[in-house]
Amino acid sequence: MSTLSIGISGLTAANIGLATTSHNIANASTLGYNRQVLVQGTNLPVLTGAGFIGQGTQVETVRRIYDQFLSRQVLSAQASTSEMDSYLGQIQQIDNLLADASSGVSPALSAFFAGVQEVAAYPTSIPARQAMLSSSESLVARFQALDQRLTEIRDGVNSQVMSEVTLINSYSGQIAELNQAILQSRAGGFGQEPNDLLDQRDQLIAELNKSVRVSTVEQGDGSINVFIGNGQPLVVGNQRYTLKAIESAADPRRIVVGMATGGGNVIELPESQIVGGTLGGLVAFRGESLDSAQNALGRVAIALALGVNEQHQLGMDLTGALGGAYFSVAAPVPVPGDGNTGTASIGASFATTAASDLTTSDYRLSYAAGVYTLTRLSDDTSWTGGSAAAVATTAAQGFDLTLNAGVPANGDSFLIQPTRTGAQSIAVAISDPRAIAAAAPIRTAKTLTNTGTGSISAGVVLDATDAALLTTTTINFVAGGYQINGAGAVIPYTSGANIDLNGWRVVISGAPAVGDVFTVEANTAGVADNRNAMLLAALQTASTMAGGTAGYQSAYSQIVSAVGNKTRQVETIGQAQANLVTQAAAQRERVSGVNLDEEAANLLRYQQAYQASAKVIQIAGSLFDDLLAVLN
Repeated sequence: MSTLSIGISGLTAANIGLATTSHNIANASTLGYNRQVLVQGTNLPVLTGAGFIGQGTQVETVRRIYDQFLSRQVLSAQASTSEMDSYLGQIQQIDNLLADASSGVSPALSAFFAGVQEVAAYPTSIPARQAMLSSSESLVARFQALDQRLTEIRDGVNSQVMSEVTLINSYSGQIAELNQAILQSRAGGFGQEPNDLLDQRDQLIAELNKSVRVSTVEQGDGSINVFIGNGQPLVVGNQRYTLKAIESAADPRRIVVGMATGGGNVIELPESQIVGGTLGGLVAFRGESLDSAQNALGRVAIALALGVNEQHQLGMDLTGALGGAYFSVAAPVPVPGDGNTGTASIGASFATTAASDLTTSDYRLSYAAGVYTLTRLSDDTSWTGGSAAAVATTAAQGFDLTLNAGVPANGDSFLIQPTRTGAQSIAVAISDPRAIAAAAPIRTAKTLTNTGTGSISAGVVLDATDAALLTTTTINFVAGGYQINGAGAVIPYTSGANIDLNGWRVVISGAPAVGDVFTVEANTAGVADNRNAMLLAALQTASTMAGGTAGYQSAYSQIVSAVGNKTRQVETIGQAQANLVTQAAAQRERVSGVNLDEEAANLLRYQQAYQASAKVIQIAGSLFDDLLAVLN
């Protein structure tokens, strides 16, 4: 090779170096761009008598400075950061909502029981009774407003899930197209890497990873397969799999992610496979925090309604009638699964132990081969039984089940959300202040001629439905004990022991004498009586929920505390992951990023190489001219 050819090879290499460096400088701020460097090699030397004579240089390739390990570190941390950011943005709404001192349930509960205490103090006062009804309406409105806001947040999550699915499909389609373009470029470029296309694809994968955590596998032909979850393919070569936002087969009010298959079918993906990224954060928030918060709020509303109703129905109102239901609340409605083929209709109602036994979980009732299985979805605890009623009784979760009609088929299932609609459906069942049952429907007395030291309690009602509740009953003391209504068997007497009869309970203490008589009768015209109002007021501090471990206020405080703790946890994890992203990105930038100072030095280096090669060409031309002159 002549000196001219050697100079031309150097000039060409320097020119490509200048172009590569200029390309780096121009893309220094381009998102996802990886620095490119020139890789040169020597041409094969020529063997002469004087040894091997060099024949100049050649450009072997323009290499992209890319570290796969560092890039994967950034992807992993970024997926977690996006997930926590998404989760935090949602849960902060609930945290602010429930913890607000003016708009939460706690002040409304306090106001309601203050109204009850006012009626207890002034049982015949219509204004006091009206104030109690007003505070009840305010409490109900507070429950409903909070539930409505939680429902709006749920609808917002559904909408965002649909948006993220659309975005994921857009990214996966572009990645599949770039896989094809890279494959074609490599085939037409004699194996040379299309660096800019690779950068574009990696950036799309990074953007996709912000929506949902992905894993990638590079193929021998240069294409990259992209997977989500536990290996669900999203992109394979130049083929992409389309995700669909669909209604859950178990709960039509829940938008979930499905994958389209051949023939127009869509397979619902388990939520456990949707992890990382914004979509993973939305799904995790809904399953971990939103469901439990709304269920827990509903449980407080249901326990309050049932507890107040139970006590109110044991009292007597201003008209002398027995108390009715003070609140109303809707019973749970089992939702049949989309794939059910049987004709069974399952009904549900609250058990008498609902206030104590209800949890914040959802449940699934399934049927197979004559056996019903009830599964608590929060921890996958299951119970089995030969009927819907039997399995609910065995489980003792605060609700009863019945087979209303039809026959279930193998594989049929029903979603049961016992407390989901509690806060939404609670309402005040009475409107007339006179209907507040502040009085007890019975009263007790001892005969004035009694000679013993016995005394009788005011009595409490145990069962207002007992037909004999309001009949006059006497307790006559005789030798060895007492008789009911002065006849029948003699019952041994124990001071302070309960005497339960006709739906009421009284306690006689002391030492009654033979011939002493105590009377239990209807509390006729007892409008000034406040005994039932006092018992209603006592519910404020009674531990009637969570197996007798929590009252209404403490149960609500537990919701606020749980949401607050989760908010702080998510915020802390998010900050830690954001720091990891910053550190990993900085490490990757040090390796793959464009350093303008370094590129400026490269410009000068390649400029000098260009000028030197041009000088070689100039000298070679001059020598050639001299040679021609000699020959001529």
